[in-house]
Amino acid sequence: MAKILLVEDDDTISFGIRASLEKKGYEITACTCLAGAKKLFSDAFALVLLDLNLPDGTGYELCTWVKARCDTPIIFLTVRDEVSDITRGLDMGADDYVTKPFHIAVLESRIAAVLRRVPEEPDGSAACGNIRLNKEKMQVLLGGREITLTALEYRMLLILMENKGRTLPRSLILEKLWDSEGNFVNDNTLTVTVKRLREKLDHTRCITTVRGIGYRMEEAGDGI
Repeated sequence: MAKILLVEDDDTISFGIRASLEKKGYEITACTCLAGAKKLFSDAFALVLLDLNLPDGTGYELCTWVKARCDTPIIFLTVRDEVSDITRGLDMGADDYVTKPFHIAVLESRIAAVLRRVPEEPDGSAACGNIRLNKEKMQVLLGGREITLTALEYRMLLILMENKGRTLPRSLILEKLWDSEGNFVNDNTLTVTVKRLREKLDHTRCITTVRGIGYRMEEAGDGI
């Protein structure tokens, strides 16, 4: 099972998370500070669970440090639930954000969703539910049936597919959608594009709206 680095300075919370996740088969390594996390971290970890407030720094600092070395997924755990705090973490590369207090089942589901991000397949394709995208052919299939998308809809779906299981802030999506010719894609266009994309994909539940933040692509039924 996956190895997880847990960085949490509250011993009670850390013990509860560790005990619950180990029962699920995860291998947990826990520490309480930024310095300790840096010493323990390696690319052998499949995921980092990261408290935002640490005695010797912030989770933001560790997130930046980790992402500069590899693309190990990160989930923030924190009592700070302001949209500005959440989007800051997601914009710097965190994959999800769970606010305290939380039910352990919610955390387990979020972990499973992040770890289910499927690596790109040899044929350059990605899948979620009954949706399959082939990069080489720029083709989208829904249950084996080809779906015609506009260039913007295709790029939107590609971004979501490439970040399956990860919550993407609207600001980050807009930045990625900015095309090579510098044509601006505004917030209203993003909303309309997602709406039309869902309709063309038979109102798929795989594209989840994270209210006040952005969107996440996940297997139907994984949403919290």
